[in-house]
Amino acid sequence: MIFSFNSQVIIQGISGSLGTTYAPLIRNYGTSLIAGVSPGYGGSHIEGVPVFDMVEQVVLQHGPIDISIIFSHPYDVLDAATEAMRAGIRQLIIISQGVPPIDMIHLIQQADANDTLIVGPNSPGIIIPGKMLLGIHPPMFYTPGRVGIITRNGPLTYEVARIMTKAGIGQSIAVSLGSDSILGSTLPQWLQILEEDDDTDAIVLIGEIGGDSEEMAASYIRESIDKPVVAYIAGHTAPRDRRMGHAGTIIETQLGGFGPDLGTAESKVSVLKSVGVPVADRPSQIPDLIQRLLTPKRKARATKVRTELSAS
Repeated sequence: MIFSFNSQVIIQGISGSLGTTYAPLIRNYGTSLIAGVSPGYGGSHIEGVPVFDMVEQVVLQHGPIDISIIFSHPYDVLDAATEAMRAGIRQLIIISQGVPPIDMIHLIQQADANDTLIVGPNSPGIIIPGKMLLGIHPPMFYTPGRVGIITRNGPLTYEVARIMTKAGIGQSIAVSLGSDSILGSTLPQWLQILEEDDDTDAIVLIGEIGGDSEEMAASYIRESIDKPVVAYIAGHTAPRDRRMGHAGTIIETQLGGFGPDLGTAESKVSVLKSVGVPVADRPSQIPDLIQRLLTPKRKARATKVRTELSAS
């Protein structure tokens, strides 16, 4: 996993209301929160966290930083992220909502050139249950385990985690990509990250109406993912041609000439099922689908262990 217990973390925009609220929660969860950055606040402490004017100053005093959680004003996010990348930070978690689309286009171009992973904007971030909190996830819904959650929707991340926890299924990681119209990373990127993660045995993919992210994910699962994947698509009852809260969620009768169904819940469910991914009709069904997929693998693993013990 690219995130570890020893990852060094800073918060940019720590002096804002979200920064002051979540900095102590992030630190108290066990995250190695080194410092905050907020121009004009250098030399002060916010909720016990030392604050610097510039990211470069943090690096000079504390050494390389792995992750920046960005709470900056949406119109300042591009500058904050650029500053972080120039200081060598290669994982950026953007919590801020409403980052201008043109700024995100420039930011993604910079990230590609610098091999930087971006989560967000308008995202609750990432949580590795029992180890580290990189954002605003409510930790009480999570428990350590071996099933990863990837979503496009923040509140659904919490709901699915709570349902899994109540069913006795822990999580290795939960990441919400964000709900603005242009995002820093994609479902296929995160599918590959969890495919390569030794702490993850299965993946839960939570999608929603609008765009073709889930269709792209389905194609990637068919070609590149060997771990079991379970999915749920939100928005079955949403009307067409109406913007539905999230900036990137819209159903159109025709989209790019691909037909009237692209972007609908029905289209996404059909494509996922066509590549062998079980799709829950409602979140409460997810634990049962996970258990069905993992049980054969656990039996096979147990048989292999017994065989190796007998041979020895």
